[in-house]
Amino acid sequence: MTRPTPETLAHTARRARAAADPTLDVDQAAARTATPAVRPTTAAQVSGASSLVRSLEALDVDVVFGIPGGAILPAYDPLYDSTVRHILVRHEQGAGHAATGYAQATGKVGVCIATSGPGATNLVTPIADAYMDSVAMVAITGQVARPSIGTDAFQEADIQGITLPITKHNFLVQNAEEIPRVLAEAFHLASSGRPGPVLVDIPKDVLQAQTTFTWPPTLDLPGYRPTLHPHGKQIREAARLMAIARRPVLYVGGGVLKAGATEGLLRLAEQTGIPVVTTLMALGAFPDSHQQHLGMPGMHGTVAAVYGLQKADLIVALGARFDDRVTGKLDSFAPDAAVVHADIDPAEIGKNRHVDVPIVGDAKHVIDELIAAVTVERSAGHTADLGDWWTQLDDLRNRYPLGYDEPADGTLSPQYVIKRLGEIVGSDAIFVAGVGQHQMWASQFISYEKPNTWLNSGGLGTMGYAVPAAMGAKVGKPDTVVWAVDGDGCFQMTNQELATCALEGIPVKIAVINNGNLGMVRQWQTLFYNERYSNTELGTHKHRIPDFVKLAEALGCVGLRCENAADVDKTIAAAMEINDAPVVIDFVVGKDAMVWPMVAAGTSNDEIMFARGVRPVFDEDDI
Repeated sequence: MTRPTPETLAHTARRARAAADPTLDVDQAAARTATPAVRPTTAAQVSGASSLVRSLEALDVDVVFGIPGGAILPAYDPLYDSTVRHILVRHEQGAGHAATGYAQATGKVGVCIATSGPGATNLVTPIADAYMDSVAMVAITGQVARPSIGTDAFQEADIQGITLPITKHNFLVQNAEEIPRVLAEAFHLASSGRPGPVLVDIPKDVLQAQTTFTWPPTLDLPGYRPTLHPHGKQIREAARLMAIARRPVLYVGGGVLKAGATEGLLRLAEQTGIPVVTTLMALGAFPDSHQQHLGMPGMHGTVAAVYGLQKADLIVALGARFDDRVTGKLDSFAPDAAVVHADIDPAEIGKNRHVDVPIVGDAKHVIDELIAAVTVERSAGHTADLGDWWTQLDDLRNRYPLGYDEPADGTLSPQYVIKRLGEIVGSDAIFVAGVGQHQMWASQFISYEKPNTWLNSGGLGTMGYAVPAAMGAKVGKPDTVVWAVDGDGCFQMTNQELATCALEGIPVKIAVINNGNLGMVRQWQTLFYNERYSNTELGTHKHRIPDFVKLAEALGCVGLRCENAADVDKTIAAAMEINDAPVVIDFVVGKDAMVWPMVAAGTSNDEIMFARGVRPVFDEDDI
């Protein structure tokens, strides 16, 4: 089999970079995230590794998460003397998720480092996770020396080719002189436009070579010019539709958080009186307690949010992508709705749903200009009458509120645990969730009032995300309380990073919702596989393997256990008093609890179930 030469790989990299984004007519200087910090330096003779570390310093990187290995080892020598803090994780996947959690909590670029081969491939999952959720991350990987590329050398992997579909862009550095420019471009690409992960792969001999370091470099990104300001005609048409709609909904996605547009969203919603739904990735973008908030739409959304979208005559989508977990069966989604779709990524517009008014632009600019256009419409006497619409939606909210039944066998209710956790900890904390039932309950029963206080793996649905992401969030926000809500399945995938937290002084708090099973999979087996529970029991109940309290203590944490409702409050309070070490609470809950409401995969949102076998009943006069 013919292996690619370094020259071929370089050509592939240039071709991919040129094709990464369409050429768009906009002033790039107005980018939301500006070109990397300018810290002019005089030329200095250094190694490529020193050039890499100096570039990170010039880019104001304060922390990186990683593990050294042979190919990346040259970089670790200058890192030893650097102002950049390195956190030694226990698995490269932990490094990637920690970088993601840091980025989501702070709005900065998260950075992770790994060596070649298995070190780099262990980053694939967190890179894919960041790509799906549009998280600004730069992954730096070592590569075998250039003469060995393509020879199946020890610990060689074509990580550039492997990650091409799951990165916003990636680079294979060909010579040491490129390092400052490539790093600056990587950070600019990761953080501007639609954020996303960028990979920088550096051969070992490039790190060892001598070069001249100067800063700032000149960026060379032909064709990359994200459109930030929307077209005025499209904004005016959207405002006109909002003024005449009778059943409009603001469908808010994670792009609003990425753009820092939450204050504008609140003004727009209150100005128009339009109901708001926030996706799983947008929780906190609009206060849960606000009267206009219908809740989260989608597979496990509220009845009011699901039916609000389904029966709308106008959907104004802001930084959302009409994913399958929101739309259900796509051809039956919101059949009577005109659609205004605003997104900074033109590839998302019309991808899943026909759009009547496409708006390409940064959500902050879009919302600000919508406010101005709506003001003009209102001045001309054009104001929608939403009285009947709100009467219908309020009736739905009253008849079908979120709730749960206490377990019949007297076991601890997981929903009660999570609800009390949110109430005791408060809305200033950051909550990080794994994936599964506990993730959905955390989205339903904790109130998110502020932006960037809810972190989770939405698009990829990565089990094992919570513990390392919470670690990264706590590093980025050391004065903020950070709780991970994890399941006993997810927790066992990445809990080794608690050793990192203990050694590095990162006092995260972990609430393990321990139902003894892979809960969401078991729920599907209950509903769709005749209760044939194939390979979903974990043994954490029956055999207490592992014992999470003992495991926590072995990892340098404080371990607590709670098995009944009477002890929930005092156990959470005890954890809140501990701020000099990580804390793990093993909440032993019942195994039969389910997440409701639910729209089964592949079915229409019209078929939403409020409980097992129970569909909401609507009068003829309802929506």
